[in-house]
Amino acid sequence: MIKLQHEPIDIATILQAVKDPRAGGIAFFIGSVRQFTGGRTVSALVFEAAGEMAEQEMKRIVAEAERQFGLVRGALVHRVGMLPVGEIIVVAAASAPHRKAAFDAVMWMVDELKRTVPIWKKELYEDGQAAWIHPGWEDPPEG
Repeated sequence: MIKLQHEPIDIATILQAVKDPRAGGIAFFIGSVRQFTGGRTVSALVFEAAGEMAEQEMKRIVAEAERQFGLVRGALVHRVGMLPVGEIIVVAAASAPHRKAAFDAVMWMVDELKRTVPIWKKELYEDGQAAWIHPGWEDPPEG
């Protein structure tokens, strides 16, 4: 299961997508909008993605995780649009014959997602200011 979506993420749907009788371990990472960052109060986050390109890269990540860690199934789901504090942003899930492979794969998928997938984050602060946050970006993306 690989998806960019505007709708809230349903954890139960992702669990059903990765469950398999061949798997003895299922691991999840769930990232959510936190209220404070860098000493500032956050009111919401806005995520933009290069749609098809981002989904293709997410597919590559899951396929590579399945190969590298011997997964039975993997999943990556990321929200786009404006998300208030407390909303789930991203879920990475993996099922494997053993728990260590599932845990290691989930960590690797999240790191790879942050490193390679064209998704940008804008923090909206309680004081009315905003800032694009992405490693390596000096200026916000155009558009």
